Amino acid sequence: MRSFPGPALAIVDQLRAAAEREPERAIAFQGSPGANSHRAATEARPDALPLPCFSFEDALEAVKDGRAGQAIIPIENSQHGRVADIHFLLPESGLSIVGEYFMPIHHALMGLGKGPFEAAYSHPQALGQSRLFLRERGIVPLSHADTAGAAAFVSEKGDPTLAAIAPAIAAELYGLEIAETHVEDSEDNMTRFVILAGEPLPPGELAGADAITTFIFEVKNIPAALYKALGGFATNGVNMTKLESYQEGASFSASKFYADIMGAPGDPAVDRALEECAFHSKELRVLGTYSQGRARG
Repeated sequence: MRSFPGPALAIVDQLRAAAEREPERAIAFQGSPGANSHRAATEARPDALPLPCFSFEDALEAVKDGRAGQAIIPIENSQHGRVADIHFLLPESGLSIVGEYFMPIHHALMGLGKGPFEAAYSHPQALGQSRLFLRERGIVPLSHADTAGAAAFVSEKGDPTLAAIAPAIAAELYGLEIAETHVEDSEDNMTRFVILAGEPLPPGELAGADAITTFIFEVKNIPAALYKALGGFATNGVNMTKLESYQEGASFSASKFYADIMGAPGDPAVDRALEECAFHSKELRVLGTYSQGRARG
């Protein structure tokens, strides 16, 4: 917790103290107060107590050790792709996905004045989402742990040639001046967050809801393994909305996959499709079934 920039520490301590009094209401997020994940936590769970954590691993650990009832993690952005390596983080954590939240993302350029600025600090995702904006102005992008933390860092450094790219509220929190708003390169910039808890949702809570099931699987290292593993989703009419490959270790012998499908275990079509996928895989693990935060298709 003490790794946050100085200007953020007082707010971090205040939020942490509130969460400590009612940990079951706490929702952990990665970043300094004022970060996009902070906003997502308060919007997705308005009655929860936001608990800032320095890293994604710290946020998940807060749920595991009982300091928070849930955590919220950004996993993908419409402009810049994958945010958190949920494929690695979630299986190791033992937590389950219990919800998702889609949030439009808007960034502001801020500093001790209105520029000109030589460099701008922010999270790599925000820098990537504002790549053209920065290049057109000749501002050097510099990586920081999170967006609001970058604003706190710029405030602490006291250098008028440095800026931060962060949510507009960060300027108010850390005494900075907004030079430009909506600096993201695309107007429809959107980030998908997942909400994690220690236990999966009871099936009854999803009755009648449009559900998403997230799982990971590792194909056998044989010809047409992926084709066979995925065939059951087509033959059973189960829509797959996301499929990403990734590697673990240095062998490069077989890929693992992260997938989202529409539907929930208990539905005969979903059960048959997952059973067929598991038959053609070395391993299949469901990471969670939860209500759609946004309609697919």
